[in-house]
Amino acid sequence: MQTRSSVASQSYAPLYFLASLGAGGLSVTFFMFLMFWVPHPGRPVPIFEDIMAAFQTGGLPMQAAIVIAMVGIAGFVILNLKSLIWNLRAFAEFKKSDGYEKFSKSNAASTELAMPLALAMTVNGLFIVGLVFVPGLWTVIEYLFPAALIVFAGIAFIAFRMIARFIGNVVAAGNFDDATNGSFAQATPGFALAMSAVGMSAPAAMSTVPATVAISLVLSTIVGTIAALYAAIAIISGVISMLRHGAAREAIPTLMITVPLMTVLGIMTLRQNHGLHAAFDVHAASTENLMLTAQFLAVQFAFLGLGLVVLKAQGYWKDFLFGEKTSVGSYALVCPFVALAVMGHFFVNKGLVGADVITKFGAAYWGVTALAIAMQLIAIAMVFRLNRQHFSVAPVNAVPAE
Repeated sequence: MQTRSSVASQSYAPLYFLASLGAGGLSVTFFMFLMFWVPHPGRPVPIFEDIMAAFQTGGLPMQAAIVIAMVGIAGFVILNLKSLIWNLRAFAEFKKSDGYEKFSKSNAASTELAMPLALAMTVNGLFIVGLVFVPGLWTVIEYLFPAALIVFAGIAFIAFRMIARFIGNVVAAGNFDDATNGSFAQATPGFALAMSAVGMSAPAAMSTVPATVAISLVLSTIVGTIAALYAAIAIISGVISMLRHGAAREAIPTLMITVPLMTVLGIMTLRQNHGLHAAFDVHAASTENLMLTAQFLAVQFAFLGLGLVVLKAQGYWKDFLFGEKTSVGSYALVCPFVALAVMGHFFVNKGLVGADVITKFGAAYWGVTALAIAMQLIAIAMVFRLNRQHFSVAPVNAVPAE
């Protein structure tokens, strides 16, 4: 048997933070049930009181959906926290190891950004827990928004420090190896910043205090823009490296990192648009959200297709997901399906329903929503499969951390 401790001592890599990220992301997929199916008049998100009222007055399907959502949120947030705590301890031990100095001067050093990425996801998950399980939270919500902005700004600061260290130790020092850069792993820092930015944008969508909304808009725009710029440069660099040297096999799943990146930036944009409308009376056409979500989905499908083609060509599924080999990079496979599930719900509800293209809870509505739920189920299956591979049974021919 292989315990978490043995993983940390034998082959730990910061990308294991993606195990925490995936669990946290799945808690968000369950919140989508409540977000779009539970009535919450006068509020941009459902709270405990809305959920209880819907449970008491709704039919069996509504009650079942609420129970499933609440159990799913609680279960995956617990898994998220458990994995985060283990990773923080293992990461602290890893930084004291003999191999860390070599690691910190290699391409792989950028994967340290998976730590602030996971931290930001956990804060988002805990906010959802507060909305769903804490009675009366909305009465003090305006006091929580400034605190949330400070927390996310702190996480973004950690990310910027790590990026600066990577640029100094690896890029500026001439230690970057283009031959092993055949993936989008270098976009991880951009993803980490984007996760902080989407957290910063929450007050813009929920606060009624103009100053809070304005600060949220400015901070999330700054960090989100830098995130998109950094990720774009990293992706272009990865494409050039792949054309020259081929794809880096163990890092192939990162070819789909653009999928969750688009979901995070898409939600940030939707939140900002809502804040501009509610606080500053900036109006937009009813079809704007439809076009916006459709455009983000188009980018996601393009990079999902790229990743799936390369994964199949390299035999990655057979070896690392369904086979006996293990690679920590496999956890990056969870994020695209979580992201598609979340963006699918926004596309249906904010896009199609918002533009009066389809009727809420009609046949077409459930047909498209079923696709989002299918993505969610795939992600859930992957999380349990990967956790069993990496933390239950000793892997055969394990790929060690670089």
